[in-house]
Amino acid sequence: MKRLIILAIIVLMFGWTVYDLVIKEEETNEQGTDGFMVSGEPDGGDPEDLEVGLDIGSTAPDFELETLEGDTVKLSDFRGQRVMINFWATWCPPCRAEMPDMQRFYENTDIKILAIDLIETESSKDDVREFADNFELTFPILFDEGEEVSTLYHVLPVPTTYMVDSNGIIQYKAFGAMNYDMMIQEYEKMD
Repeated sequence: MKRLIILAIIVLMFGWTVYDLVIKEEETNEQGTDGFMVSGEPDGGDPEDLEVGLDIGSTAPDFELETLEGDTVKLSDFRGQRVMINFWATWCPPCRAEMPDMQRFYENTDIKILAIDLIETESSKDDVREFADNFELTFPILFDEGEEVSTLYHVLPVPTTYMVDSNGIIQYKAFGAMNYDMMIQEYEKMD
């Protein structure tokens, strides 16, 4: 009887180990090395037939926001172009760290960057304006007043980034800061 119990425990432990390894491998394939990146192959098909959502291969939810300059920008206005949607805040150290790389990325490619500031977490718009001036940012900075778009995109950590191809399909998402090389790598995978 003792041998049966020991054998059952060994079988359960072996089974759990195999299960754990398979699950970890699947998670590794979906995440980058730091566990915060998600990339994958979209399902393909006609972009008009794809579901709107936040998964890789889904059509990115449309939104309309005001820029730092007072203009109105809509995501769907950029259909036909590759877009990087980045949610950030001036008080966020990883956001501050990635901004020079984002500016360089913007200057060296034809990417359209929509940098969405979580204005509800800022002291004032002047702080954002000063931040943009200090970092010499030339890409559009949008304000998410009322947190509608950050809620729509399920933004929890900042920065959060979505890379959207020219058909409006999400090709990549990152929860945490990206560096220049990562930006270029994901950009080159998109149409």
